[in-house]
Amino acid sequence: MLLLSLSLPAFAQDWPNKPVKFVSPYPPGGSVDPLARLLAAKLSDSLKQQFIVENRTGASGIIGTDYVAKSAPDGYTWVFIFDTHSVHQALNPKLPFDPIKDFTPVMLVGYAPMAVTTGAGKPYKTFADVIAAAKAKPDTLTIGNVGNGSLGHLATILLNQAAGIKLVPIPYKGGGPLSTDVMGGQVDFAMASTAAQAQHVKGGKMRALGLTGDRRSHTMPEVPTFKEMGLDVTANAWWGILGPARTPKPIVDKLVSQLRMVIGQSDVQTTLRETLGMDVIALGPDATQKWISDAIERWGKVVKDNNIRTE
Repeated sequence: MLLLSLSLPAFAQDWPNKPVKFVSPYPPGGSVDPLARLLAAKLSDSLKQQFIVENRTGASGIIGTDYVAKSAPDGYTWVFIFDTHSVHQALNPKLPFDPIKDFTPVMLVGYAPMAVTTGAGKPYKTFADVIAAAKAKPDTLTIGNVGNGSLGHLATILLNQAAGIKLVPIPYKGGGPLSTDVMGGQVDFAMASTAAQAQHVKGGKMRALGLTGDRRSHTMPEVPTFKEMGLDVTANAWWGILGPARTPKPIVDKLVSQLRMVIGQSDVQTTLRETLGMDVIALGPDATQKWISDAIERWGKVVKDNNIRTE
C-alpha cells in the first residue's frame, strides 16, 4: 500500500476530498440511473467520500453528456453513458460535443441484448404472432424506444427489414416512461435492453418475444434470439463511464481500480447480472475507447444507410 501511495501524485492520493458527481443523462426508471446509484453508493463507502447522482435528462442523453464534456477535468464530474452515445454524432451534425475527443474513457461496465417485449394484456405470445399481425395490418403496430436514433430505434429498423414488416417506432425520453406505457398498453411493443425490462418480465407485467443477442440471456433463458428465428438482427445495449477530456490519468486509474473492486463484490455482481441483466466485463480505459469507436463506426453506417433523422 505504501508503494502504491508513493507511486501516485499528491492530488491523486487526496482524491476525492470533496463530493463527486455522477451524472445520469436519463430519467429514473430505466437502466442507467440504477447503475449510477448502485456504484455511487458503493464508492461512497469504499472511498469515504460522498458520490452524488444527478439526473440531467433530455435529448436522448445529449444534455447531461454535454454538461460533463464542458465540466472541469478535475475528477469530480463523470457521466454514465448508454449505447446511444455511439450514434449521437451521426444523427446530429451540430452535436455540441465530440463523442471521442471531448471525453476521457473510464470503463465499459457491461452489455446486454435488447429485447422486444409486449404488455401482459396483449395477445402476442411469440414473435411469429407479431409478424402475422404486422403483415395483416401494416403500419398500425407501434414499438417504443428510448429516442430517435437510439440503439432500440436502430435495432427496430434492422428487425423490420429482416422480418419484412413495419412496426412503427415511437420515441420515449427514457426506459422508465417506455416500460410504463408498454405495461399499460399505450404502445404495443418495446425494443429496449433486458436491463430495463427484465424485472417487469419476471414480475409478469411484460412478455418477452425475442432477443437481439448472439445467444440467449441468462436473465431470460426461455426467450429465443432473433437469429434462432432466422432473422439476422444483432444489437447489444452497453453502459460506460466517461470523464471530461484531459482528466488526469492518475485519478482515472484510481477510479478504475475502485470500480473494479466494488463491481467484484458478490452483491453488486448479483444486482448487475440478475436485476439489471448485464454481462459484466469492466473494461479499462483503452478497451473502452476502442469499444466506443467501433460502435460509432457500425451504427453510424446504419444511420447513414437508412437516412435516419432526429426529428
